[in-house]
Amino acid sequence: MAYETFAFVYDEVMDDTLYQQWMDFTLNHLPKKTNQILELACGTGALAVEFAKAGFEVTGLDLSEEMLTLANDRAFEEEVSINWLAGDMLDLTDIGTYQAVTCFSDSLCYMQNAAQVQQVFEGVYQLLEESGTFIFDVHSTYQIDKVFPDYSFHDQTEDFAFLWDSYPGESVHSIEHFLTFFVKKEGEIFERFDELHKERTYSLETYKQLLMQSGFKVEVFADFVDEVPHETSKRWFFVCKK
Repeated sequence: MAYETFAFVYDEVMDDTLYQQWMDFTLNHLPKKTNQILELACGTGALAVEFAKAGFEVTGLDLSEEMLTLANDRAFEEEVSINWLAGDMLDLTDIGTYQAVTCFSDSLCYMQNAAQVQQVFEGVYQLLEESGTFIFDVHSTYQIDKVFPDYSFHDQTEDFAFLWDSYPGESVHSIEHFLTFFVKKEGEIFERFDELHKERTYSLETYKQLLMQSGFKVEVFADFVDEVPHETSKRWFFVCKK
């Protein structure tokens, strides 16, 4: 999945408060001795930069080179050093070993099927150092099945307009987000771009099974806090130990 034009308005429409919540959750669950992090699907680098400012040695990997360009600009402005990698989380070979790996903002929900999800888990397991930590989040089945269908969000500034509408996908526990952008080019001329983002999630038991098959010991929490998931939890958090 390439974010294309979405990269340039991503920071405008993203809820900034989520980054601090991801940061707090991660710091709460990483062993104190951890000083090295690989962030998968790092996007425009907002969280990676916060990790670096907190003293971690950070590597950020993303499929979108446009996202990484913005991430590199952000790191330069914040005066932190981060190793940026253009790559696919489905192929994590030959990128080194790490004490910790994170993957937030439901990025794993973009995998097409459970086999791809497990492929990511196995790749992460292989590049983690012994006793390493893997922390990620995904949309819950409640979020995908009950909250997202017929969701609609519209936003605009002087330079762009953004329309986001969501509909149930073809597969069980899946959703399709239709994104439309109107981006100012010259004067009062706007150019239209359309993107389709498909996400899919699975039951808690499926995630646990795939993780354990990959070799992990697993703890599960919900909605950024150390509470067990319940029926209306929107986001599941997994803390996995090698």
